Amino acid sequence: MIGVVSGKGGVGKSLVTSLIASALAKQGKNVGILDADVTGPSIPRMFGIEGKAMGSPDGLLPAVAADGTKVMSTNLLLENDTDPVIWRGPMIAGVVKQFWSDVVWGDIDYLLVDMPPGTGDVPLTVFQSLPVDGIIVVTSPQELVGMIVAKAVNMAEAMKVPVLGLVENMAYFVCPNCNEKHYIFGESQVDVLAQEYEIGATAQIPTNPTIAALCDAGKVDQVDSSWLDDIVAAIV
Repeated sequence: MIGVVSGKGGVGKSLVTSLIASALAKQGKNVGILDADVTGPSIPRMFGIEGKAMGSPDGLLPAVAADGTKVMSTNLLLENDTDPVIWRGPMIAGVVKQFWSDVVWGDIDYLLVDMPPGTGDVPLTVFQSLPVDGIIVVTSPQELVGMIVAKAVNMAEAMKVPVLGLVENMAYFVCPNCNEKHYIFGESQVDVLAQEYEIGATAQIPTNPTIAALCDAGKVDQVDSSWLDDIVAAIV
């Protein structure tokens, strides 16, 4: 079980979770995603999942994406995808625990947990209640985010969960005319942070309109995930 975490929202944590799942599925692995971002779920849309989770005598059955990835998310339980989830922290934490204990995950090799941002109730519940083997931290180039990453890393260390990799999303933009990299959100901090916190595997994902277009179309499995090869290797 691998947690995908970030110190703040908007850095592409769900994208990274989906790309890792897709990369593992392409290797022939049986993969599941537990969407613990209960109030802001986006995993089903990225995979183009339109149906709902179904019940069975044994428990809830996760939805299955086109590439075979199993997904459980609050969006699969709501009547409408746009319905808000207005719950307090303890209730959200309880739902996340049920997504682990009451869902029929079946025979899977890897379960990825898409955490909500920050270090609040749900990440704490996941670390304390679920058998997490390691985490992947997602960040963006801004130095302020580097400080926030420290909180996520320190929380993992306090919970005695190893940090397997660090992913910097929106790291650069490649000019389509000259192929030159432009660091439009500031110079990369990923190597500095990895060295500071002794994180072995790193990755950079560029800002690319094609990625957003494929995710919006529910085709995240068609996004080039080779940027994450080192991260996937650290997990496997």
